[in-house]
Amino acid sequence: MKFTLSWLKTHLDTDASLDAIAETLSAIGLEVESIADRGASLAPFRIARVIEATQHPNADRLRVCRVDPGDGTEVSVVCGAPNARTGMRAVFAPPGSFVPGTGITLKVGEIRGVPSAGMLVSERELGLGDSHDGIIDLPDDAPVGTPYARWAGLDDPVIEIGVTPNRGDAFAVRGVARDLAAAGLGTLKPWAPPPIAAAGASSIAWQNAYPEACPWVLGRTVRGVRNGESPDWLKRRLESVGLRPINALVDITNFFTLDLGRPLHVFDVGKIAGDALTLRRGAGESFRGLHGRDVTATADDCVIADAAGAQSLAGIVGGEATGCDETTRDVFIECALFDRVRIALTGQRTGIHSDARQRFERGIDFALLPAALDAATAMVIELCGGAASEITEAGAKPDWHRTATMRFERLASFGHSTITPDRAADILDRLGFAGVARDAASITVAVPSWRNDIAAADLPGGSALDQHGGLAAATAEAARLGARTIEPEVDLIEEVLRIDGLDRIEPVSLPGAAPVPSASLTPRQARTVRARRVLAARGMAECVTFSFLDRATAGRFGATPATLALKNPIAADLDQMRPTPLATIALAAARNAARGHGDIALFEIGPAYRDVSPDGQDLVAAGLRAGRTPLSWVEPARPADLWDAKADAIAVLGELGVPLDAVTVTADAPAHYHPGRSGTLRQGPKTRLGWFGALHPSLCAALDLPEGSVAFELDLGAIADPKRRRKAAPSLPQFQPLRRDFAFIADATVTAEAVLRAAKGAERTLIANVALFDRYAGEKLPEGKVSLAVAVTLQPRETSLTDAEIEAVSAKIVAAVAKATGATLRG
Repeated sequence: MKFTLSWLKTHLDTDASLDAIAETLSAIGLEVESIADRGASLAPFRIARVIEATQHPNADRLRVCRVDPGDGTEVSVVCGAPNARTGMRAVFAPPGSFVPGTGITLKVGEIRGVPSAGMLVSERELGLGDSHDGIIDLPDDAPVGTPYARWAGLDDPVIEIGVTPNRGDAFAVRGVARDLAAAGLGTLKPWAPPPIAAAGASSIAWQNAYPEACPWVLGRTVRGVRNGESPDWLKRRLESVGLRPINALVDITNFFTLDLGRPLHVFDVGKIAGDALTLRRGAGESFRGLHGRDVTATADDCVIADAAGAQSLAGIVGGEATGCDETTRDVFIECALFDRVRIALTGQRTGIHSDARQRFERGIDFALLPAALDAATAMVIELCGGAASEITEAGAKPDWHRTATMRFERLASFGHSTITPDRAADILDRLGFAGVARDAASITVAVPSWRNDIAAADLPGGSALDQHGGLAAATAEAARLGARTIEPEVDLIEEVLRIDGLDRIEPVSLPGAAPVPSASLTPRQARTVRARRVLAARGMAECVTFSFLDRATAGRFGATPATLALKNPIAADLDQMRPTPLATIALAAARNAARGHGDIALFEIGPAYRDVSPDGQDLVAAGLRAGRTPLSWVEPARPADLWDAKADAIAVLGELGVPLDAVTVTADAPAHYHPGRSGTLRQGPKTRLGWFGALHPSLCAALDLPEGSVAFELDLGAIADPKRRRKAAPSLPQFQPLRRDFAFIADATVTAEAVLRAAKGAERTLIANVALFDRYAGEKLPEGKVSLAVAVTLQPRETSLTDAEIEAVSAKIVAAVAKATGATLRG
């Protein structure tokens, strides 16, 4: 958004300097992107009178001029311009001036023996144009001694600001002036359009067949106009912001687009077919736009059409066929309110960028239409003459009225501000938010018509997202309710903070980044990764299967409550959530075996479902082996057995930090395991870690799994997180260990684990390890008895053990095993 300082002051009564205005604009959120001040660079140049211009005595193409610069002195200037003459008014550059068009700084000197103290300049030398045929020739009434930039209107700085997409009101010079006045940088001048003496009905009437795109439109005819060039003040204002003056009628509409943020359009009545203009959907027709290119309107676009067809892409670009030129005698002024979402979509589709589109798609003042139409009509009559008709309209003025409430406590807590309630209320009032109610805790204000970014959910078209974005009605309504609850107060807080000065908000640093980044995985997530790696390293292939399967198969692995049945399964045989991942990898193993891949080692880490409660889902690591072990030169291939499944489970537990000495095995595995060839892994009497063993023969037969298939399941959620302990220095005894072997005769029902645990607990300070190396049952042993042989490793730490000490420890081991299991030492 560009505007000049003098243009701004037509709406803002202020004595503030340019620097103060620029600083305040950035502080209130209208960031200044550039300031072009040509007057500063042209400050040394003055209007001067050439007292006498004579031929240079030593050069045919040079003239010697006696110049009056207006300060009571007379200087000699050697000039090469052919139009230099006695009595003319010109622009004089004194010594020391920097000439922008040439890049040189003037000095006093001599040219061909004649003194020259300054320069008479051309437009190109001032950087104002390309003309260099002669020096600038000013009118005879140009005041001598006056700064040329001031006289020519070039001392008016051009300010360019960046406007955020929500601030449609800031795309108007008056809107910018209003913000500056609210910030205390002057007073907003009152503005009201002059009265219009309207006579007779408009020769063009409105018809609206597309009210969704244009809810309200006004217009009137001005008859008997004389179109021509705009006055200098209007041309200078448009040129200063980069617009090319075209003719008075068009320039007036461009002026109000920038001045009030109110796009307008003028039609040449003599070029309109019929006596009505219709707002309707496009029908695929094409027309040449005022931007010089053809426009094709689709059914999603809004056009303004006469009896001959589309003549304008509504709100974006007018048509060349009905444009105004020097032959125009009657003009129809259009002033409409367009739906900003539809304008944005049409603009994106066509790729046309215009000042009108820029303002319509950001939202314009709902209530400004009648006043803007009167103001434009008055300027047309003033500059072009003519007589105005009555206003014709279609549609109805939208109900834009809405309120917003701000709690003072939220201004302090959310905005981190110390602004007092009175100061906050005053800021809102100066921005045009009229107070409705106020108490000690909050203030309620009426939102002005030009601020459609405040409490936007309550505006007509505030639900445009569900119309154009394909949202479900319930979702759109929930979004609207949320916006109505949160948005208005936050909007008011933002207004108060920015007018008080964004630079006054206390900066708060973000938390400092740690030199070592935090872990991307939680401890339990990392544990899952480690379990996956261990199983893969043991030669097992990972599966990722569905978490559902047919109910009959699921029932073979656990309970199948009706609450875990799928109401809308993707297939009839995938209607039940699985009780364990083992169920789905068993089906995968069966499919592999049916296709000739009988040697299988699969695992999956995934959910197992018990019920529909939040805690009714467990994370389980399950694995299955079938067929024979892989071929190897180390040992011959053999059928996979339950010890392979146990080894897989123990490897995972060890990797996850479970103390293996505390893990016990009980013979109470679920029914899908072989009752005599399976076990339950426990840590203590209460914590069940999982199961392992051979799968039940009936299950293998039902699923076509190879007979003797083995599996394991571990509940990763039951494994406690390892305790963080400070690592101590490793213990490195200086004495050699020694081994003693013991063979015990025990009942066949006694587990080897019980013998090992009893032996290790006999003398904990000396016994480093106990391992089973033989189990024997048969001849030479009584019925129902087994022989369990264990190797005990003794590790002395203080001194070497004597024979007597070794015998004493051996006696303790025998006694401890006998007491715990009833076993006796084998002779």
